[in-house]
Amino acid sequence: MNPNPWAGSRLFRGLVYTILVLVVLLLLQQLKPVLLVVYGFLKAVLAPFIIAMIISYVLNPVVTLLAGRRVPRSVAVLLIYAVFVAAVTVILLNAIPMIAEQVEQLNRHAPELTMRAQNLMDRLNNHSFLPESVRKAVDKSLIDLEKRLAEAALSFMNNIGSMLNAVFIAFIIPFLAFYILKDLDAFERAIINYVPRSRRQGVIRLFKDIDEALGSYIRGQFIVCAIVGLLAYTGYLLIGLPYPLLLASFVAITNVIPYLGPFIGAAPALLVASTVSLKMVLFTVLVNTLCQIIEGNVVSPQVVGRSLHMHPLTIIFALLAGGEIAGLIGMILAVPAFAAAKVVLQHLFAYYIRRKTI
Repeated sequence: MNPNPWAGSRLFRGLVYTILVLVVLLLLQQLKPVLLVVYGFLKAVLAPFIIAMIISYVLNPVVTLLAGRRVPRSVAVLLIYAVFVAAVTVILLNAIPMIAEQVEQLNRHAPELTMRAQNLMDRLNNHSFLPESVRKAVDKSLIDLEKRLAEAALSFMNNIGSMLNAVFIAFIIPFLAFYILKDLDAFERAIINYVPRSRRQGVIRLFKDIDEALGSYIRGQFIVCAIVGLLAYTGYLLIGLPYPLLLASFVAITNVIPYLGPFIGAAPALLVASTVSLKMVLFTVLVNTLCQIIEGNVVSPQVVGRSLHMHPLTIIFALLAGGEIAGLIGMILAVPAFAAAKVVLQHLFAYYIRRKTI
């Protein structure tokens, strides 16, 4: 007879694990100030390396293809990298001045635009059945929006330290990506050499599964975002929406966020359109809707191909967690990071089951 029947109970083990998780969460809450300092330091240090690794991951298939055709890897990296850097440089040299000019214009015209939006809302309120509480909330939101737009634009234009730091990071990222691409095979061999021989096949299979899960998604999303941004820019130009490049760039960046991205990207355009007229708002809604229809039914199936095989609830949970940790950047990186973690956990569970059956 078992002297302690609770020891083998699943309910008891679950209760113990729950208590342990709560204790860990409590400790993390107590260490939150220290963790925030460490997180800020790691984010500042590791951000250039993460961006460089993403660029390397996108360009590596082309480099590997050329290397497979007897082109020396160093030469292949130089050729592909030269084309990539030249294209990005041309785009940035033409886009950054236009975006900076539009940001400055937005800051200069923010009070006027807010006044137009207020007049539009007043006209709607006078001819609608909106409750008084809703009208007051809308008015308060417009006032807050004006303040935030002005503060954001002033911060962007006047925060020289942050801009210089961003320029420095943008300057070193190409060099980091070049050396990662050049020595990627050496890095892989070095990692494998640290793994015991009996585990190497499993680790190699793990890396291949992660690459299969993320490859088409990450590389395809760059192309999809560029196409959606171009479609939005063309549509905004056709309807005469102010600041088309600035607003379309935001649409392109946020489109990488599943489900929530289209709504986040369209919000600034709708706010600017509300300062013009109700007709402009309707046109803006139409442009963004058409962009998402084309992206969902034509562009993504052709470019991205297979999905990450993640449930929508899992994706939304990953987005919320990423947004809480690192804001917009966290939401962009949440889905691929979560997909990679899913592959790792699947391998760990498979290994654990094999060990139990032996």
